[in-house]
Amino acid sequence: MKKLMMSLAILLFVSLGGSAQNLEEYLEMAAKNNPLIKAKFSSYMASLEVVPQVGTLPDPQLAFAYFIKPVETRLGPQQAKVAFTQMFPWFGTLDAMENVAIQNSKVKYEAFKEAKSNLFFEVKSAYYDLYFIRKAIKATSDNQEILNSFRNLALIKIESGKASGVDEIRVEMDLADLENNLALLRDKMTVLMVKFNKLLNQDGSKLIITPDRLEQRDLMYSREAVLDSILKKNHTILGLDYMIEALRGKQSVAEKAGKPKISLGIDYIAIGETENQMVSSDVNGNDAIIFPKIGMTVPLYRKKYTAMVNEVVLKQEATLNAKQAKSNALETLFEKSYMEYQDADRRISLYEKQLLRIDNAVKILESQYSTNGKNFEEILRMEKRRLKYQLQLEKSVADKQAGIAFIEFLMGQ
Repeated sequence: MKKLMMSLAILLFVSLGGSAQNLEEYLEMAAKNNPLIKAKFSSYMASLEVVPQVGTLPDPQLAFAYFIKPVETRLGPQQAKVAFTQMFPWFGTLDAMENVAIQNSKVKYEAFKEAKSNLFFEVKSAYYDLYFIRKAIKATSDNQEILNSFRNLALIKIESGKASGVDEIRVEMDLADLENNLALLRDKMTVLMVKFNKLLNQDGSKLIITPDRLEQRDLMYSREAVLDSILKKNHTILGLDYMIEALRGKQSVAEKAGKPKISLGIDYIAIGETENQMVSSDVNGNDAIIFPKIGMTVPLYRKKYTAMVNEVVLKQEATLNAKQAKSNALETLFEKSYMEYQDADRRISLYEKQLLRIDNAVKILESQYSTNGKNFEEILRMEKRRLKYQLQLEKSVADKQAGIAFIEFLMGQ
């Protein structure tokens, strides 16, 4: 028990140290080390590599033919043929495909930012939970010390015959409950340590430092400004906007796919010398170049291309409806979060006042017990309420900051 209390004291001492890492440093570590963030960023970078792929002309075709049996011509026998052909899609097709790839990469980027914002919220939330558990451990330990002093006082009153032995038993029972609560809190601390460290992608047993008192921040924006920011800057909403733009680009690509494709090329034919005396030596065996060669791919089967356009149009409609549904869900989620934030702020004020009232009540009860040995049970009841309000106060402080963090996550910050 002494070793355990010493370890706890060291832990709490370190949490007060000026050299402790702060939340901003932990967020920076998470952004650099979290594997999910790395995966999302790599996916975004991969999507950028699609842009030059789709914005380039298709590979040209080069064909070589050798005439096993030469074809006689006026200038001589044809011996070999080389053909070069380049296919050109309809005007604007490549630009449209490139725009689709760019919009898709923006969707990936918003997914990366969404994951990063969510990671930051999870880190902050876990950090505030750790803060609360540490404060709960400290408050419970302090309450143990107070109860031990009451037990000593009860023993004195029992020896003097001014109190019943039941008073000591009551204290022992409350101390046993506190010891059990402390064990549970320490177990929760271990779980939260592992969770927090894994968000940073580091060893689960590494010590995480929290301050003795959380910085009390208030929401910096009005309710209307926050809601407006959520509906315009939330990463999921922005991702859906870019997805809609990509689908519009796909519609243009589908429409242009129904247009003809043009091919241009040249043929080079190697001519051998002929023994025909009628052919002048100046042109005998001269190679022949035939230019230009023009071809066209005609999209006759219109049903396929019409279906391609209709498919994209329906996907646009589906995405627009998905955006509206997401906006509705975000607005509902914000209203709930804003209510919880306001509730936490009210609770902080309430519990601070309640603790002052309990301090005054306990002083009066202690004085009465010291005088006539009465109201000991009421003293213990008040101490329980003191611990309860202390824990609720610290929970409200953590809840308020977690509420701000979640609202900022919804805003895309």
